[in-house]
Amino acid sequence: SVSNESSRADVVCWRLLRAAYLQNAHLARSRDHDVRSSGVRATLRRALNQALKWVLVSHNVATLIDVPKAERPKAEPFTPDEAYQFLRAIDGDRMEGLYHLVLATGLRQGEALGLQWDDVDLADGLVTVRHALQRRDGKLVLVKPKTKESLRSLPLPAPTLNKLRVHQRRQEQEREDAGDAWEEAGFVFTTPRGRPLDGRNVTRRFQRILKHAGLRHQRFHDLRHACATFLLAEGVDLQVVKETLGHSQISLTADTYAHVIPSLRRDAADRMGRFLERENPEN
Repeated sequence: SVSNESSRADVVCWRLLRAAYLQNAHLARSRDHDVRSSGVRATLRRALNQALKWVLVSHNVATLIDVPKAERPKAEPFTPDEAYQFLRAIDGDRMEGLYHLVLATGLRQGEALGLQWDDVDLADGLVTVRHALQRRDGKLVLVKPKTKESLRSLPLPAPTLNKLRVHQRRQEQEREDAGDAWEEAGFVFTTPRGRPLDGRNVTRRFQRILKHAGLRHQRFHDLRHACATFLLAEGVDLQVVKETLGHSQISLTADTYAHVIPSLRRDAADRMGRFLERENPEN
């Protein structure tokens, strides 16, 4: 009967929506962030589109919902003093090169963990982002970066370059110590047996270092924010910071680091004042 068909359709649709939601919740946990309202709507929209193809529903009501724009969490990265304290805390750590690299270049965690030695030119002091390491279906795999702007080459500061050279020598020793147990995959940052690093483990290790050093809680991603903040505070042009971070639009860079802009305006005014005073000493 029509009633029975409708009831069966409701059951199938409910199961479809439940499976889609659970899958979305699982992915959210694996990425260490909450399921946001826009993510829930996207999940429902995909599920209802499938139901629409199966003629279980007459239209997709999820497309009619307006979700409020989620606010970006305010970045509160290291201050310069905290950064110096952190650098002292990681001195000699086997992952010192990773932390130094991300703080100096603003690489995303997946970009840094996805680096292979072919991407690092220690002679010319250059690192090239070609991939990102992500967990997909329970496995760590290399994927294309977020945007075409994420494909970029970055010069390395001399201290970071030195840390990477030390890291390479340490890895060579670990390879020798591991012997046949070493799993060569060419990654710059690995476990003591050559396997790629899981970002969740890297974050946990990072936060243990912060706690031991008496520093406030930070996300690993906040190292990237610290890099951008320090560059802007040093007067680096916003376009250069945008290219360093691999942002798709300069407006994203400006919005993310809007809290730094007022102090930059004050600094620009002070610099102009000093210039004008030199030009007009009699005033």
